[in-house]
Amino acid sequence: MNAKIDRLQAWDLLTQYNKDPFHVQHALTVEGVMKWFAREQGFGGEEEFWGIVGLLHDIDFEQFPEQHCIKAAELLRSGGAGEELIHAVVSHGYGMTAVEAKPEHLMEKILYASDELTGLIWAVAIIRPSKSVMDMELKSVKKKFKTPAFAAGCSRKVIEDGAALLGWELDLLIEKTILAMRSCEADVNAAIDALK
Repeated sequence: MNAKIDRLQAWDLLTQYNKDPFHVQHALTVEGVMKWFAREQGFGGEEEFWGIVGLLHDIDFEQFPEQHCIKAAELLRSGGAGEELIHAVVSHGYGMTAVEAKPEHLMEKILYASDELTGLIWAVAIIRPSKSVMDMELKSVKKKFKTPAFAAGCSRKVIEDGAALLGWELDLLIEKTILAMRSCEADVNAAIDALK
């Protein structure tokens, strides 16, 4: 798989359209999560590609929320991104936006399944005394998962559909995503601190 842009170019592209620290933090988190999944699923040789997809998956959301996953293709093309990267990014909006590109590759299915879930897990983390995923357990996330008013913007249906798309039990998806977020939490925090 070829992104046609490297990580530095991807970062420049992300920060051209995203200034809000919340959106940048989410992008960095999903980048780290996708890199962890690449290694965990036996795609270590594609780790950078998976990471760039994670980094850029919401490139259009801050400035063009009504055109999410539609405007992304245009922004990515203008930034020199390849079609494989563009498909991977826009396919995470399948069923939620007007995008017709369905997640096909395992990487695209993992992005679809874990994107909303990282938001939910982060929301659980920030109300914990540690404000971290490092000491988080499955039961903490599941309890909040069952409370629709908590982090209401994180679609439980998309998370469940994503687990089904992967053929994984929901608990397995949550457990793996917690581990993936642990793997990058320190780096994400350091990157956000550096932006302040």
